[in-house]
Amino acid sequence: MPALSQTADSVIQRPDTVEQYYAPQYLDGFPDTQAGDSTLESINSLPVMELPAKGEAQQFVRSPLRDTPSMALLIAGLLTVALSYHTGYKYIENFFHYMFSTRRRENLFEDHTVNETKILAALIANTCIVEGLLVYLAVQFLKPSLAASLQSSVFPHVLAFTGMAFVFYIVQRLVYMVLGYTFGDSVSSRLWLDGFKATQAFLGLLLLPVLVLLMVYPAHGKLLLIVAALLYLVARLIFVCKGIRIFYGNLSSIIYFILYLCAVEIVPLVILTGVTIWICGTLQS
Repeated sequence: MPALSQTADSVIQRPDTVEQYYAPQYLDGFPDTQAGDSTLESINSLPVMELPAKGEAQQFVRSPLRDTPSMALLIAGLLTVALSYHTGYKYIENFFHYMFSTRRRENLFEDHTVNETKILAALIANTCIVEGLLVYLAVQFLKPSLAASLQSSVFPHVLAFTGMAFVFYIVQRLVYMVLGYTFGDSVSSRLWLDGFKATQAFLGLLLLPVLVLLMVYPAHGKLLLIVAALLYLVARLIFVCKGIRIFYGNLSSIIYFILYLCAVEIVPLVILTGVTIWICGTLQS
């Protein structure tokens, strides 16, 4: 075998054979410094991972934010609004006209096109979905005894509350239509209904960021629920004030409006509270 040129300390000649072998040079590991100006850090100088904090494991809490069907329902409502906006954006531009105007003569704003009807339907659907999710979170926050039932079946509760909000909107619209034709004429009734639809559609857009914050930061639930209640109250006051401007004729009209506020604006909310508790009990059983 041809001899290899090696240093004297790395090549050892065995006495009983002519073969040569290479002695290991780093039996105790590599040194910190190698050729090529590369430096290896000592293992003692490397960062060490801290021990995890001790404590009991936190139980997983189901919520609409972590429930795929519930979030899909919310996103579907938003996509419907986005797809309708391109052809019905004029309705959103005229929000304040529909909410505040009491002008009786016909004009361009008075005529709803098919595109405006589509975006109005999308906005109302979005409002009902947002209100359904808010009712779910409000019940979970205000009635801790029902929290276990709500968390066991998130989407059925959200779907039921959304349906309740939609039915409540339809019933209100029918009631306002009857009241408008009873105490006014067709023009007054149309102006009043336009104000109701516009305030409800705009309310959903205002409640949306409150809902997102409530789902992401449930620790601030009390404050955010108060904000949501105030937004709902402002929307109702705008609608009621428009009705006063439309139907107020003399002093006796005030009595009718007091009766209207009690029968149409206050009592239904009390009934809805009972229906909400009933839905929770039904789904729990």
